[in-house]
Amino acid sequence: MRNLEAGRARWMKVRVVILACVLVAGAGAVVHRAYDLQVKRGPALREMAEEQYLRDIRLSPKRGTIYDRAGAELAVSVDVDSVWANPRELRRNGGNPIEIAQRLAALLGVDVATTTRRLSSDRFFVWIQRRITPSQAALVRDMHLPGVAMSREARRYYPNRDLAAHVLGFANVDGVGVEGLERSFEERLRGSVSAVPAIRDRHGSVVFSEQLLDDRAAQGEDLTLSIDKTIQMVAEQELAMAIRTSEARSGSVVVMEPSTGEILAIANYPTFNPNDPGTAEPTERRNRAITDRFEPGSTIKAFTIAGALASGAVSAEQTIDCEHGAMRVAEYTIHDSHPWDVMTPAQILARSSNIGTAKIGAAMGRANLFRVLRRFGMGEQTGLPLPGETAGILRNYRRWYDMDAATISFGQGLSVTTLQLAFGMGAIANGGRLMEPILVKRVTDGHGNIIEETLPRVRRQVIPAGTARLMSDMLTAVTGPGGTGVEAAIDGYLVAGKTGTAQKADYVLGGYADDAWTSSFVGFVPASHPRLVIAVVIDEPVIEHYGGLVAGPVFRRVGTAALRHLGVPADGSGDMLARRVEAARAEHVNSDRTVAAVAPVVAVEERAPAPGEVRVPDLGGQVARRALVTLARAELLVDIEGSGIVVSQSPSAGDVVARGSTVRIVLSPPTFHNDEPPPQTNEDDRTVAQADVIP
Repeated sequence: MRNLEAGRARWMKVRVVILACVLVAGAGAVVHRAYDLQVKRGPALREMAEEQYLRDIRLSPKRGTIYDRAGAELAVSVDVDSVWANPRELRRNGGNPIEIAQRLAALLGVDVATTTRRLSSDRFFVWIQRRITPSQAALVRDMHLPGVAMSREARRYYPNRDLAAHVLGFANVDGVGVEGLERSFEERLRGSVSAVPAIRDRHGSVVFSEQLLDDRAAQGEDLTLSIDKTIQMVAEQELAMAIRTSEARSGSVVVMEPSTGEILAIANYPTFNPNDPGTAEPTERRNRAITDRFEPGSTIKAFTIAGALASGAVSAEQTIDCEHGAMRVAEYTIHDSHPWDVMTPAQILARSSNIGTAKIGAAMGRANLFRVLRRFGMGEQTGLPLPGETAGILRNYRRWYDMDAATISFGQGLSVTTLQLAFGMGAIANGGRLMEPILVKRVTDGHGNIIEETLPRVRRQVIPAGTARLMSDMLTAVTGPGGTGVEAAIDGYLVAGKTGTAQKADYVLGGYADDAWTSSFVGFVPASHPRLVIAVVIDEPVIEHYGGLVAGPVFRRVGTAALRHLGVPADGSGDMLARRVEAARAEHVNSDRTVAAVAPVVAVEERAPAPGEVRVPDLGGQVARRALVTLARAELLVDIEGSGIVVSQSPSAGDVVARGSTVRIVLSPPTFHNDEPPPQTNEDDRTVAQADVIP
């Protein structure tokens, strides 16, 4: 018994030893395996595991937003539903392609035959309708159609419908910019497609991605424009009303800030809705302000005269013989609408004399005239970041004939765009400095960080600042009483500008059409400290065709609303100023049928000024700038009323007054006599046309 118990005890020890060895061997195997998996093969296994649950997904960024200068949204991207189908799954579930196609066509407006053909195909995926409305998406879900599903896509949306449509352009169904800024900034608005890591389940669905939590991480760049939404809306409304009223073919308006070159509005008519561009004709989608070129007519005279004054070819006081309304050039005869005789450059501009302007252009010479127009921006693109801008046509002066040199000086034989016209006039308003155009002020990323910012930059000094101020004084006569642009005058503000009425070329019969006109007005306001330059062009008006009567009112209404919106203070009461100037002019019109220029001489006692006294100089007929210089030299102060040239002064010329006294002067624009046709019915701003050129 004792031996049996001893044997069992030994066997128990052997079993314990064997079990311990087995456990040690097992533990060693586990450790070895763990070492093999975790250390030796760890990196490879880890990579294999990540490939199974961690996948890179390609993230299509959300298209950037376009804002106006105040931060109002002009173009945004929103997520909407798109309907697609799996034809194979549809048939497996017993669906009828014809019946389902009919139900979807009734709901989504798609073509029944096309949808039936797609649902009957042997494919795994077909589109039914992309980017549907939320209400349509809800109805599709409620139908529970076999094999039909929906996915989310980004859709470009323009909340203001057709506002600034030609500037913004539009994006197609795939979110690719087709026209306007959407096209020019396609890569920046779209952003780059990036691959981000995401955890997926066994079915391949995304469970989690840290980068997907931040919507801004997947977003294109945003644009902030110089466009003012309010001014843009006013410009479009007034342009549309003018087109319909005059039964015109089309038109465009450009509003800019001359001191910075920022474009506040670009309006075109006809227009279109970028949310549904497929319903618009190609001509309705054309940005006419930058693509359509036209002969500017009399508006170009301002640049010709400005260049001549700047170069010294003529002086402000010089008189030019306008040959009683007819001048022979080579085998042609150029006519004015009235038989003018001797006039100054200011009178030539106010009365829009073709002959006077042609002589001023001739005084400069062909080469200098060409350079002046090019320096004002004619014949070259402005560089606006919009597709389709044309440079216009300005042939090199070496290719001009004698008649070309004459007609180009007053706006025939060259072509420009509305944008070029606005920036050319902006140079006069801005002290002779031509600015670089600004349409996109800032480019920012999804977090609001500024990536790129456009600051005002002077392209070149076109004319001296003094000449620009003199031209500003001359151009105010156009909108004053008796001028061709009285309809453009804005109550309470001094307006400088120029009208243009040009016959259009007849490309079928040759020459110029008798019933096709381009009416325009370009100017700036207030003339004393310009805040706005507005160019208005109306193509082929029917009811009336004079630039002052067709385009002038558009300038006035757009300018009035824009000045009020910007909070620009008025210069004074326009009605009261007009009455005073009219009364002063009526008293001082001389008898030789020219502009009132000389104030009547009041008899004064001739005596030498005592110490501390000065004699008041004669200011009659002088422009404001010259009058200021004359009084400053005489050590006298000045109080100015009106614009144009001096028609009266108080104290009178020759009076002896104390040094430092104030001399009050009343200025008036150059005007016509009462027996001359009123500006509403004359053609003094019309360019020479086929009827005006007599072989």
